[in-house]
Amino acid sequence: MENSLKVIILAAGKGTRMKSELPKVVHKCCGSSMVHHVIEASKAAGAEDICVIVGYKSEIVENVIKEENGVDIEAGRIKFALQTEQLGTGHAVKCARDFITGKGSVIVLCGDTPLITGDTLKKLYEKHMEEKNGVTVLSAIFEDPTGYGRIIRDENGSFLAITEDKDCTEEQKKIGEINSGMYIFDEEMLYKALDEIKNDNAQGEYYLPDAIEIIRGYGRSVNAFAAGEKQEILGVNTVEQLKNAEDILKQSM
Repeated sequence: MENSLKVIILAAGKGTRMKSELPKVVHKCCGSSMVHHVIEASKAAGAEDICVIVGYKSEIVENVIKEENGVDIEAGRIKFALQTEQLGTGHAVKCARDFITGKGSVIVLCGDTPLITGDTLKKLYEKHMEEKNGVTVLSAIFEDPTGYGRIIRDENGSFLAITEDKDCTEEQKKIGEINSGMYIFDEEMLYKALDEIKNDNAQGEYYLPDAIEIIRGYGRSVNAFAAGEKQEILGVNTVEQLKNAEDILKQSM
């Protein structure tokens, strides 16, 4: 496996719960857009190339990113891919297919997680390379994991599956390790798996986590790595959550 690292940032959604006409990821957290914090963490982790997937009011998102990261855009280190319809996370990554061409690793992040750090992403990358995984899931340990998909492991601690909260048994609901929705993939495996993700579900959407089972089917190992600080994986969906993220970020500055 080569050591090149790329990052794809999902930033196409509107974010209706923010009660704003602005795209969610451009709302500011401590003076910079949420997506800017994710880009900075990606660069700190050693990403050579970053692709931001835009959709809702894409021009606004692109302009904000250009204002905050002009040099990196001119140098070609930050690129954009357009998702014209929001048909799920798997579909979003398919829109960046041209970006996934190498033999290295690619991390998929969310543009609304401003607390993620380069240090955690670097550790995730190192764990992924060390174990030679096809996919490594970024997880976190929560005392109250309600609402999150759980990481299911066997008695030896080996990764078995991600089970959504609504599908968990009573026993599985007690599991504290949750899926952050962020992953690192072997680039070649992800490129291949994208063709096999189907939308035969109630929402008619393509879900990126489906790639995990597909890649395991290729005979590649899968694991999960827990972030050191659980708040790093918190997504922002409301004005209250944005204020909470800003308070946490201020404490770490």
